[in-house]
Amino acid sequence: MMDLGFLHPFFLGPKAENQEFFEQFLLEFLRDHAYWRKNFHPADGNVVPTSAPYRDHYLQFIAAMRKELQELSAELKNAAPFYSPRYIGHMNSDLLLPGVIAEFMTMMYNPNNVAGEAGPATVPRELEVGWQLARMFGYNTDPEMGTTAWGHLTSGGTIANYEGIWNFREVKFYPIALAEAAREMGFDFETVGPERRNLSTYSKWELVNFSVADTVELLAAAKQQITASGMKPNDVKRFKNTIDRETLVGLGGAAFFAKHQEIPPPKVIVPITAHYSWDKALKILGLGLNNLVLVKTDKKMRLRIDHFESLVAQFEQEQVPVLAAVGVLGTTEFSSIDPIDEMVEIREDAYDRGFYFGLHIDAAWGGYMCSLFRREETNQFCEREEVREDLRYFPSQETYDAFKAVADSDSITVDPHKLGYLPYPCGAFVARNMGVIDFISQKASYLYDIKDDRSHKSQIEKLINLGQFILEGSKPGCAAAAAYVTHRVVPLNKHHFGRLVKVTIKQCEYFYAKITALAAELEKKVLIKIPFFPETNIICFAVNVKGNDQLALMNFFGRRVFERLKINRFKPLQMKEFIGSYTSLVKGKISDELAEEVLGDLEINSETFVVDVVDQQREADHIFLFRHSLMSPWLLHRWEGRNYIDRYVDYLRELIEDELVKLSKSRPMEKKVPKADD
Repeated sequence: MMDLGFLHPFFLGPKAENQEFFEQFLLEFLRDHAYWRKNFHPADGNVVPTSAPYRDHYLQFIAAMRKELQELSAELKNAAPFYSPRYIGHMNSDLLLPGVIAEFMTMMYNPNNVAGEAGPATVPRELEVGWQLARMFGYNTDPEMGTTAWGHLTSGGTIANYEGIWNFREVKFYPIALAEAAREMGFDFETVGPERRNLSTYSKWELVNFSVADTVELLAAAKQQITASGMKPNDVKRFKNTIDRETLVGLGGAAFFAKHQEIPPPKVIVPITAHYSWDKALKILGLGLNNLVLVKTDKKMRLRIDHFESLVAQFEQEQVPVLAAVGVLGTTEFSSIDPIDEMVEIREDAYDRGFYFGLHIDAAWGGYMCSLFRREETNQFCEREEVREDLRYFPSQETYDAFKAVADSDSITVDPHKLGYLPYPCGAFVARNMGVIDFISQKASYLYDIKDDRSHKSQIEKLINLGQFILEGSKPGCAAAAAYVTHRVVPLNKHHFGRLVKVTIKQCEYFYAKITALAAELEKKVLIKIPFFPETNIICFAVNVKGNDQLALMNFFGRRVFERLKINRFKPLQMKEFIGSYTSLVKGKISDELAEEVLGDLEINSETFVVDVVDQQREADHIFLFRHSLMSPWLLHRWEGRNYIDRYVDYLRELIEDELVKLSKSRPMEKKVPKADD
């Protein structure tokens, strides 16, 4: 077993074991904050007189506040006990103490990270967090080494996904806008673009297939040539306004594509397992939900690379632009890892043929796993055997190759408030090329005021008014403080944060072995099947009664067992031995081949898996799965001879056997579908 001692100071602890020093830190910084207030123009005197606490209205206010807070405190006891190793449900766990203390401390100052003036201490730290994450992903952050990455925090992965598409959209259609403006102004740009030709010689199809790097370089070249031409300031301003007018944002989507009819609206390619935020992104950005193209998945719930490649080939042949392709680094349902390396290869081959699309990685869940692959001293990507130390399966060669290829993507979504163990809200968006900000800024540079960035200090000065470059406006500086302090105390490499990640993966491997053993033990009574081998730290399994071939009855039985694992807000949480979660494989969302295989393993007649759900078969349009996120770092902690996973598996055995008894008493085993309220 792994030694968990290094984790002892990381968290408050399931029994608040670190309460004493947690209180000490909070009291120390509360007093420090009060001292700061008292010593800002101390001669001003007190606003609240010393006699105030003795007045009736003051006492009544304090009493009312205490009453409401006590009621809230009581209600909060019904919250899910994410801190406990008995919670193995959704993507929640205890919070890292550095982040919690930094959040509490900073909250009292209430900085707003929309601009440096409102968050002078926290905006620079937010930008540093972006570079911390970028280095973990393998992006360059050293200005002396060339193009640098940048990133910032968001309210969550949903907003970060929106930003990914927003960035790609603004960059994708800028070359057309510049070419239109240049033609109108009677100006041409020399040796620009991927083929180093005059801008006027590119067709519109070629212009929408410039890469992100090509377009950033195009903007820089345009600025230089305008400056060298001696164009008068008023003409430069008119040129800039003409570009603004010709952009997709300036014209609006309908007018832009009506004017450039040879260019259809772009597609966005995502795996069918992708988060629903991608649907919302296309709606909100006006790109059309019909232009979201879904890629089938393989038997491991990974993006099916042959289908992806065929879609790319189809759109290239039809000359339909692809704005972006999205790979998922840890799906929220199954924690599956898409073949990022193969997606990169297909993207590079297409670009060589003159067909370009951006590559975004939705690593909201799995992003922090990248820390396990980074060496402390050099930040170099580890060899596979280095990562596998103390692990049995992780990473498979496929998984290793996918993580290694993350550095070749264009942008990434990651959620520190998931596997980063930080308080909500704390998502993040990271882009490989900082130059994209000049296309999205509320005060777009376009042809002037582009500085030559040579240090993080100058980059911070450029980005200090952060709200100009992001979708959100006002945003909490305390989230930036929490992330920054945590990453400084627990650096994002294999020797620090990666050790925490490794514990969760080790637990999943142990859990897999225990569930497999339970399946063998109960094989004469029930079938317990793990449909997808857990690639990371989330595991799913299904349970069917032996001899049953009806999906509705299997789902009914699974839900009856799960009733004892789910939170019921009308019953005390202390009555729950363990708390889990579930998911479903929905008809139409998985391939017929995969459904046949999963149902075959469970001895279910695939013809009972239906789309049109009627009353008698309302439980048969999906395959019910138990789903457990093994985030708690304490699941392998042993007490009285057993760890929490051993105890959970024993408890699951009891639940299954209890429900078998109830099922046999309620009705004979037959192909009649029970009703949910039976």
